[in-house]
Amino acid sequence: MKILVTGAKGFVGKNLVAQLKNIKDGKARCYGDITIDAIYEYDIDNTIEELDAYCRDCDFVFNLAGVNRPQNQEEFMQGNFGFASTLLDTLKKHKNNCPVMISSSIQATLAGRFGTSEYGKSKKAGEELMFQYSEETAAKVLVYRFPNLFGKWCRPNYNSAVATFCNNIANDLPIQVNDRSTELELLYIDDLVEEMIAALKGEEHRCEFDGVDTILTDNGKYCAAPITHKVTLGEIVDLLESFKSQPQTLIIPEISYNSFAKKLYSTYLSYLPKEKVAFPLKMNVDDRGSFTELIKSVNVGQVSINISKPGITKGQHWHNTKWEFFIVVSGHGLIQERKIDSDEIIEFEVSGDKIEAIHMLPGYTHNIINLSETENLVTVMWANEAFDPNRPDTYFEIV
Repeated sequence: MKILVTGAKGFVGKNLVAQLKNIKDGKARCYGDITIDAIYEYDIDNTIEELDAYCRDCDFVFNLAGVNRPQNQEEFMQGNFGFASTLLDTLKKHKNNCPVMISSSIQATLAGRFGTSEYGKSKKAGEELMFQYSEETAAKVLVYRFPNLFGKWCRPNYNSAVATFCNNIANDLPIQVNDRSTELELLYIDDLVEEMIAALKGEEHRCEFDGVDTILTDNGKYCAAPITHKVTLGEIVDLLESFKSQPQTLIIPEISYNSFAKKLYSTYLSYLPKEKVAFPLKMNVDDRGSFTELIKSVNVGQVSINISKPGITKGQHWHNTKWEFFIVVSGHGLIQERKIDSDEIIEFEVSGDKIEAIHMLPGYTHNIINLSETENLVTVMWANEAFDPNRPDTYFEIV
């Protein structure tokens, strides 16, 4: 299959092309038997002759080209409706009736606050042109009305509040929020790319519109990505501030699978300046070695790194409720545990050559001994709760 992507250097185009290349090169193997032979990337710096050649040869078109921030309002119609006309005329010239996807906008509903949107009007005109083209040629058309988009590589201070907030907060720049209660419908770029690849396979999701609300239906006139998120500006800013504080607190915010928070965190990280990509950790160092907290969470504990010098014994304490995993990743050691009302000691010889997790049992005093005379013992330690200095639940007792 040969695929033409117009607007290939834009936010959506760049992400889509990157994943199409992963498929083409055999790096992404989760899409079934789809085969991509060529990806034609067309943008504003390409020639009309190149567009002509691509339209003659392609098997599928993603038309992502468009104008978002013109110098004057007339450019909306020229850049959105005008280019769509050129594209479709070129396809017709070569009698190429391959499927064509067009990126429209929720503003094309011309509903509510979008009623006077020149951008919306230009997108609506492009949609109607696409439907007329389908009637004339019997070509399959896929019209997507995008809500607000966000994700890596989105240009800040342009047309995305999320991109601007992520960029400014990551770079210690001010943001302006006029109304924290304002709700946005947001579509994550990876979810959009997944839908576009589904469309390439003929598995697009169809929908209709009730005002600006999307209603998924099997035979709808329009297409839509099935996963979007409705979030207020206040919620977005609060999450971003918690992400920013993570290097200081070490606390990872609550991030559930496929949640908006998960996608926003990935987006935020893509805007970090070089000097914030690495951050220092507090190493608690003494003559026995060191102990360093790495990551904490509210509900699922914390991860730390313990380094024991040769011959050193650490631990010698027990917990009422707290439990831990000790995972030796380098060196050679011995872990001992003893129930505090018993003389029986259970022992585990551990090594970085055979990595395993050892439970530190509640009510058992425990230690870890470096058996090497020359090498440090490096242990990853996970506890089911973050350390609370006011209630440490840690009691000294020799094993």
